[in-house]
Amino acid sequence: MITCLKFRRKWSVIASKEYFMNNMNQIILEGRCVRNAEIKETPSGSKVSTVCVAVIRDYRNAQGEKVNEVCYFDVKGFGDNFASLYERKCRKGKPLRVIGRLKQERWKDDDGKAYSKVYVIAEHIDFPETEEESKEEE
Repeated sequence: MITCLKFRRKWSVIASKEYFMNNMNQIILEGRCVRNAEIKETPSGSKVSTVCVAVIRDYRNAQGEKVNEVCYFDVKGFGDNFASLYERKCRKGKPLRVIGRLKQERWKDDDGKAYSKVYVIAEHIDFPETEEESKEEE
């Protein structure tokens, strides 16, 4: 018996192990701002906002020792809405949640050496309240 599943006009045949996967590019990050947001304006007048987010993963290694693994991600937001939000809320150490997609830039220098950088394009940003902020409002 062959079981087929239809996903957005692409078929997966489970029994024969022929899989056609959908393309999906989505990332969710929860971390803290490493530094204040940087806002630039393009020649066409639109704003590009960039913030670096530190995400910490705590785990225990094979010897039972606690390990903190820190990853840093550059997050870009396009438009006036992101620029004003970044300007008001993105301060060093402030927690934030980002939902977005990954984008890779590729370029070559004058000598022809190839470079690339992956960063996050923000589609939604949330700034959860810290305990101190919620106490200040009361």
